[in-house]
Amino acid sequence: MRLTLTTALLTALALPAAAQDWQEILDEARGQTVYWNAWGGDGRTNAFIAWVGERTEELYGVSVEHVKLSHTAEAVTRVVSEKAAGRDEDGSVDLIWINGPNFLTMKDQDLLYGPFVSDLPNSQYVDLSADAPAAVDFTEPVEGMESPWRLAKFVFIHDQARVDAPPASMAAMVDWAEANPGRLTHPDPSNFMGATFLKQALIELAPDRYALQQPVTDEAWQAAAEPLWAWYDALRPNLWRDGESFPENESIQHQLLNDGEIDISMAFDPAAAASLIQQGLLPETARVFVPDEGSLGNVSFVAIPYNAAHAEGAMVVANFLLAPETQAHMQNIEVLGSYSVLDPATLDAEAQAAFDALPDAPALPALDELGDTLLEPHASWMTRLTEAWTERYTR
Repeated sequence: MRLTLTTALLTALALPAAAQDWQEILDEARGQTVYWNAWGGDGRTNAFIAWVGERTEELYGVSVEHVKLSHTAEAVTRVVSEKAAGRDEDGSVDLIWINGPNFLTMKDQDLLYGPFVSDLPNSQYVDLSADAPAAVDFTEPVEGMESPWRLAKFVFIHDQARVDAPPASMAAMVDWAEANPGRLTHPDPSNFMGATFLKQALIELAPDRYALQQPVTDEAWQAAAEPLWAWYDALRPNLWRDGESFPENESIQHQLLNDGEIDISMAFDPAAAASLIQQGLLPETARVFVPDEGSLGNVSFVAIPYNAAHAEGAMVVANFLLAPETQAHMQNIEVLGSYSVLDPATLDAEAQAAFDALPDAPALPALDELGDTLLEPHASWMTRLTEAWTERYTR
């Protein structure tokens, strides 16, 4: 038996207890292979996903096949195509690492399975109240249609041996780049990291930040775009390669920093510098910094397509990702270094001790060094922003 939206609802009504419901999910999931579509551009993340598959197969008989993506939209497009072809069951995508515009697309087009998050036993460790970070994705209510698994916060990385005082704001980057021509760049905005760089500037420079929390309108866009493009036009001539070409992704930009070709890189992970140093991919003197006003932050989620062939197995994987021991393993700087999504107040002494015992590193910032977390704009802003940048600067 495969749990579709209808059968899942009937099962929930028929079974007397949540524990029995979950046991049925476990029974159905055993022997399934979950095709987890996730960005494949980071070796440590890929290794973590492989470890997850090893553990879920050992514990639950559920294996994981990592379908490595260059862009999340590849998986979304696949589900859209399957729906258009009438493939409403046995879809090729079981689980997607997803955020923002891609989640909004799937939610708006009824391409998601669920709600399922409250059915996961380990959701008890997550704050799912209406205004909590795990309940909202780029201002869009999650409504149980995707499950959190890691925290993300935008940071810059510099080599303190070469840069004593990095720019304290996006506006200050104009003067810094003018004083250090060719030493700053950003990934192409078709890549999530490049778009995030522009969003950070959009938020800092916007005349009305509240407007960014609403779906974009032509009037709101015009008001926000004017200071943004004035800033970027002043910055661009002093970027690496005169702002005519850009690194494909953050990994390539990290390599440019390591090679001494540029002085600043960026990541959506506060532990990135420490992790890259440990891998020998950045110098020991690399450190993270954030603008004085703070930086963008969000939660990474996993979602299950409406036609997933192995929805039960996908739920098992999503639940395993929320286990305290999994989250502690993930936060270990020697493994991945990503911050946990769990609410510490829900953890017992043994679980908390596992986090307290995690190794430290000189380049790993304390939470109070990361400044305020700026709210992500509504997902429609990111789409408008990247399209406008492409139109303005590449055509």
